[in-house]
Amino acid sequence: MRDICLVRAPSNLGLRPLHAGHVPGTWRAPQALSEAGLIEVLVPARVVDLERPAYSIEQQPGTRLRNGPAIRRFNLDLAEIVASALGKSEFPLVIGGDCSILLGALAAARRSGAVALVHVDGHSDFRHPGNFDVDAALGSAAGMDLALATGRGEPLLTEWPGIAGPLVADETVVQIGERESRDADFAWPDINATAITRIDVFAAQELGAAGVLEKTRATLTRADCPYWLHLDVDVLDQTIMAAVDSPGSPGIDPDDLVAILSGLAGDQRCIGMDMTIYDPDLDPSGDLARLLVSLLGRVLKQR
Repeated sequence: MRDICLVRAPSNLGLRPLHAGHVPGTWRAPQALSEAGLIEVLVPARVVDLERPAYSIEQQPGTRLRNGPAIRRFNLDLAEIVASALGKSEFPLVIGGDCSILLGALAAARRSGAVALVHVDGHSDFRHPGNFDVDAALGSAAGMDLALATGRGEPLLTEWPGIAGPLVADETVVQIGERESRDADFAWPDINATAITRIDVFAAQELGAAGVLEKTRATLTRADCPYWLHLDVDVLDQTIMAAVDSPGSPGIDPDDLVAILSGLAGDQRCIGMDMTIYDPDLDPSGDLARLLVSLLGRVLKQR
């Protein structure tokens, strides 16, 4: 059983402001979850904190990505921490923050060779210059993380030191929980033409946790390499998890989610995990923070 290295990554850089003057509150998630008992529940061997980066609404020179240079710097720092944990045979658990932290985690994992990805998220996060007008508005990396991880997007966030090609290959990715792909106006339909294994929320409900695990493991077996586990908590239904910037319905049942995640995190091929998008500003009572701490405890107790 590997010791947990808890990495607290307080980034909100990849999110858009919801209104004038708004600063997304996801940067406070690591602190709020810690105050809700995260360390007591998980008992990590080490806790490592990254410094909160400065959020800006202004366009940065040379990029159409909101906070693009700061996201790269933050993820390079994160990659060093995750690589250190992997080098000590620890299980890095990165608590964000927004979804762009996935890039740093994968950049660390890729230093040792190919890595697969299980992307559990209520959205496919597949926005990239091939499916939207980059001149219309600044891009937000939190809605692009899967596209960026598979090499689609600006080199600023697709090219990483010492790594040739994308962080993960399409055929080694499983996306679980997308709730919008069957809509007539689905924004990123080109994901349908990729080799990514997709289990949307409707298929997940039909398959049940055991079926989702079976299909996911089939892809991971073909990939034949270690894998990283990404959890965006908006995969839960908005009636259960409202403290996110883009809530929606339906979502994966919490008990099914625990069964899926624990089955994946407990596999020795799983080298680490991140959790993102919880916004304490939208959870004034702290009840949802305690729910997430309990969920993580159930997922990782038998890892």
